[in-house]
Amino acid sequence: MPHMEKMIAQLIRLYLMPGTIVPAALEPQLQGGQTQAVPLVSNEGLTRAIVIDFPRVPGDESRHWTQLCEVANALQEKLGFPAPAVSITGGNSFRLWISLLEPVPVADVRRFLSLLRTAYFPELALHADSTVELPPCLHQATGKWAAFIHPGMGASFAGEEGLEMAPPAAAQLAFLEGLESIGTTKLQEAMAAMHRPREAVSTLAPLAAPPDGLLLKDATLEDIVRHLHALNIEPTFRHMLPR
Repeated sequence: MPHMEKMIAQLIRLYLMPGTIVPAALEPQLQGGQTQAVPLVSNEGLTRAIVIDFPRVPGDESRHWTQLCEVANALQEKLGFPAPAVSITGGNSFRLWISLLEPVPVADVRRFLSLLRTAYFPELALHADSTVELPPCLHQATGKWAAFIHPGMGASFAGEEGLEMAPPAAAQLAFLEGLESIGTTKLQEAMAAMHRPREAVSTLAPLAAPPDGLLLKDATLEDIVRHLHALNIEPTFRHMLPR
């Protein structure tokens, strides 16, 4: 199966509700054609994705990246979630992508984000998008490419959240294939835990060491290069082929 077909299959596996889009309709967009927002919510009000937008903060071109890191790391360290996907939009924002294994009511997603904000991020407006442009695709206003990115490279895109050229399909596919979805039970446990006092929430998922998916917002350049090499990723944002 070509990379493009595999990539569409992964996007469906991770984020899309059945019947919301015909798979073949995605291919022209992923190849640089007209970009269309894809619905993440079914007619019954169910969804399998929580996509949070982090727009650039006026006067601080890297603050939105730091905010995304803080949220992504809390999801993993505090709630024990698998690493979410990270993307650049081709415009002026980053996005965090959380995959849900089973469809859940949109009301549950809103409640989850409200609890997350109350527990950890009272200063942030955390809202899930109901429609989204699926990377990789062209941003219609800027002409730059949206793409999924390795989280260790996110800081280098702050202030310039788009690519001049289409990202390699093989690299995009590799990012998606490594992602895991969150089961309904895990989501409900996280919401129940966030009702508890802060001390109880912080001990929900104790970790002996930071999980591999934690974002490297405080890492040095040497740390990032070493981390990417360990994952078989060459620091110029190209995946290395196994020898």
